[in-house]
Amino acid sequence: MSPDKNNQTMKPLTAADKLGIYLPAAPEEFRNSPITRGELEELRVNPPQWLTDLRAAGPFPRDVTARKLGISNSGLARAGVADALTSAEIDALNAESPDWLVRERENLRTVQAEAERVKNKDAERRAATNRPAKNRFGAPGKKA
Repeated sequence: MSPDKNNQTMKPLTAADKLGIYLPAAPEEFRNSPITRGELEELRVNPPQWLTDLRAAGPFPRDVTARKLGISNSGLARAGVADALTSAEIDALNAESPDWLVRERENLRTVQAEAERVKNKDAERRAATNRPAKNRFGAPGKKA
C-alpha cells in the first residue's frame, strides 16, 4: 500500500466497526478523532490493553452479540435487546436459555436451511439445463 493511502482517515464509528468493538465503550480519544488506515492497522497488529479488554469482555456491538447468542440481529430487536451486552450477560443468557432465545435460534436455523434449499434447487436446475447462473439483470452470467 502506498504511503498516500495510509493517510486516508475514517470516522471513529467506521474504525470501531472494522475492529469489531462497541464505539461508546472505547476511550474518548478514540471516539473523538479520525483514524488513519495506518493507525487502524497498528491497532489490529498491536492492540492496546483497552482494545484487548473490549474484545474479550465487551460490551459488544449488536452483530457480535447476535453471533455469540446464535441468533440474527433482527432476533435481538424482536426480543427487545437494545443495549450492548458484555460477555457475562451473554453467558448468563446462554445459561438461562429463555424462550425467546430458543425461538430465535430455531428461526435462524429455519431461515438458513431454506436459503440452502433454494440455492441447491437453483444449482440443480442450472445443471439439468446446462445453463450458467443468471446475473441480476436476467442475462446469463460468465462461467468461472
